[in-house]
Amino acid sequence: MKINKTNVARLLDKAKIKYELIPYEVDENDLSATHVADMLSENVEQVFKTLVLYGDKTKHFVCVVPGDKEVDLKLAAKISGNKKCDLIPMKELLPLTGYIRGACSPIGMKKHFPTYIHRTCLDFSFIYVSAGQRGLQIKLSPNDLIQEARAEISVLIIE
Repeated sequence: MKINKTNVARLLDKAKIKYELIPYEVDENDLSATHVADMLSENVEQVFKTLVLYGDKTKHFVCVVPGDKEVDLKLAAKISGNKKCDLIPMKELLPLTGYIRGACSPIGMKKHFPTYIHRTCLDFSFIYVSAGQRGLQIKLSPNDLIQEARAEISVLIIE
């Protein structure tokens, strides 16, 4: 099966970063990272989801967390230099990032936003993030993702 390259893949090619495009079957009723992990037969802790938040001081920023976890908004606010923050409304996702729900990648958004990735990514030799379209994940080293997304390692969830 031929897999069409996404903008994310083209950006990784340009940066000479090794990755794999991994297709999976989409369930429009379940866009969760847990479902993606099941489809990939992978540990859900290695399938990271990308969330876009809005802070009261710094405006938009991105959090990348393990698929079975939720962002701690107090920690995210503190790490990003805000007093408070919240997830952006779903209707703002596409115009802001160029991605739809279930396909948001920390790489290749319309504009670069400060990006924070949960520290557990470093526990693995590879992790998965969305390739920018539903039904396609990128498998790459966490350090390569950190480099390309210009991300900071942080604690974003209560462990």
